[in-house]
Amino acid sequence: MFSNILTMFYWKTHLEGLWRISHLTPFTQKHLKKVYASLALCMLVAATGAHLNVVSHFFQADFLSALSSFGMLFWLLITPHREATEPKRLLLLAGFAFFVGVGLGPELNSCIAINPNIVPSSFLGTAMTFSSFTLNSFYSQCLGCLCLGGILLSALSLIFFSYLGNVFFLSTWISQANTYIGLAFLCVLVIFDTRLIIEKAERKDEDYIWHCMDLFLDFVILFRKFMVIIEKNEKGKLKRK
Repeated sequence: MFSNILTMFYWKTHLEGLWRISHLTPFTQKHLKKVYASLALCMLVAATGAHLNVVSHFFQADFLSALSSFGMLFWLLITPHREATEPKRLLLLAGFAFFVGVGLGPELNSCIAINPNIVPSSFLGTAMTFSSFTLNSFYSQCLGCLCLGGILLSALSLIFFSYLGNVFFLSTWISQANTYIGLAFLCVLVIFDTRLIIEKAERKDEDYIWHCMDLFLDFVILFRKFMVIIEKNEKGKLKRK
């Protein structure tokens, strides 16, 4: 019985420690709550846009929807961050998320045609990966994450040139390597962007809407990457059959 009490105390202590982010200032903690609340809103709106594209012929992923998303992004970029403009900027963020969701429609339809389970599996993998690397940034008190910028830039250059080379060589091995290297790149990018947002908040940068934009784009690109990987695996299974 004594050992059971010790075990319960151990897990209680460690679980409580998991949720403590006392090394962050109250301002930063409040800022992060706004960022992730806005991110949740973006995810909901993007999911709505994607669903309407899949089930309806009215919201189609075409040039007009792409232009609308870029228009929303540019409008948000030129709108100054002030308390008076906050509702307008939130609407622009939601509008951008909606058209990004609409743009995901063709990829979703392609995956559903192969196996409907690809989409929920991709979302689950994305959510788990994104959450894990976000928590890593939260509880890492070192500034080493910010030194990843140069490494990420070098890795991006490598991915670009290998992709460009594969246009001529058409190597399946290089294509697969690019896919998984790209996934690793995105995971590190989540750490970098999250840590950068924390450091900006520590310096009293209050623009949580633009910070949310960074994380939303990371999530969407990561989701696309998971869909590509799982779709390729499913196609390979179908070919073997």
